[in-house]
Amino acid sequence: MKEAKRSTFSGRIGFVLAAAGSAVGLGNLWRFPYLAAKYGGGIFLLIYIILAVTFGFTLMITEIAIGRKTQRSPMEAFGNLNKKWKWLGTLTTLVPVIILPYYCVIGGWVIKYAAVMLMGKVQEAAGSDYFSNFIAQPAEPLIWFFLYATATAVIVFLGVDKGIEKMSRYLMPALLVLTVVLTIFVVCQPGALEGVIYYIKPDFSKLSVMTFVAALGQLFFSMSLAMGIMVTYGSYLKKDSNITTSTRQIEAFDTIVAFLAGLMIVPAVFVYSGGDESALGQGPSLMFVTLPKVFAGMPFGSAVGAAFFILVLFAALTSSVSVMEAIVAGMTDKFKIERKRASLIVYAYSLLIGIFCAFGFSIWKNFTIMDLSILDFLDFISNSVMMPIVGMLTCIFVGFVIKPKAVSDEVELNGRFKEKKFYSVMVKWIAPVCIFAILVSSVLNTLGIVVI
Repeated sequence: MKEAKRSTFSGRIGFVLAAAGSAVGLGNLWRFPYLAAKYGGGIFLLIYIILAVTFGFTLMITEIAIGRKTQRSPMEAFGNLNKKWKWLGTLTTLVPVIILPYYCVIGGWVIKYAAVMLMGKVQEAAGSDYFSNFIAQPAEPLIWFFLYATATAVIVFLGVDKGIEKMSRYLMPALLVLTVVLTIFVVCQPGALEGVIYYIKPDFSKLSVMTFVAALGQLFFSMSLAMGIMVTYGSYLKKDSNITTSTRQIEAFDTIVAFLAGLMIVPAVFVYSGGDESALGQGPSLMFVTLPKVFAGMPFGSAVGAAFFILVLFAALTSSVSVMEAIVAGMTDKFKIERKRASLIVYAYSLLIGIFCAFGFSIWKNFTIMDLSILDFLDFISNSVMMPIVGMLTCIFVGFVIKPKAVSDEVELNGRFKEKKFYSVMVKWIAPVCIFAILVSSVLNTLGIVVI
């Protein structure tokens, strides 16, 4: 059977926008602001930026280079470089397989709130029990989930250039513009300056081991590392594109959006909650409970709320598309299945498992694993356990099996790799240790054990 010609991005800009779209997701818009506020504002930002240009750069350039070097998704890429490590490709592909269904459920929640805000029902959405009552319904969350999953599948079904790249070329500039406009609006509100200072002023009293671990963990999740996505997107990158420049641009886009999201959300919550730091709750409580209350107290609250949830929808969609693409690419590479057929299979799978996740808050709410709902358990396994393990193993694979030179040679196809020596030390020694720290702290945190 003759293998079809592999799809590619039209150029470096298309690749950067698509990869940045994958990196900029829900984590940037609710997890980053929460962590920045919790771990000392400016000091967290400083540590995050330092880690982004060191640790983040190392892992991202590794994955992109492996993808372009092998022209394969993770399912085949690692085995292509060393047959004994083919299993790492399978393990890597399992991460997006676990993430996709529950991510689409959350994406459905975002569409629901965007629709509510567009209808001018901000006061209704601000009700204390509005979100809990919504997800406790068996039917309505499924409708929004199906809508979101279908939108994701259609984009992937259309292909790399006509689907993913075209979406990214429109959504990423729109996302950036919306972020800037909303941030300016919030910062200009009366009393917002106090919240801005709270967000950006370093609080050294909160500097701890967990500050570094939290910043590193956020960076890990935010940049779509150890999920097979950057390997997959790298496999679509043309050989004449500069990997180093592209990596820096993706990092910059992701960091700017995360910073602006914090500059938008932290002052807004700080001002409209009367300076109550606990209002910056993590996860769904911030996005779907606290922020609607903030919008309800703002001038033009419905319009601001609608713009915000449309922004979140854009960010979520670009990320879920990349997650689904990583699975589809793995199937087409491994089993030589035609792309459209693979897309439909993955779509059907995401619907099936997503139903279980959605029902975990309604008819199956009493069913828990480790005292976690189905959705929360899948999130824990993928984000807190599997991603750190995959990232650590990838570093070991590059550092001691194929050697850093294999990556450096690929990077240097388009110019000198100035950071070659630094990269070698990072990927062999520093990055694996840091990722191991994330793994241990995440598991301990879930078990309720406090890390100093």
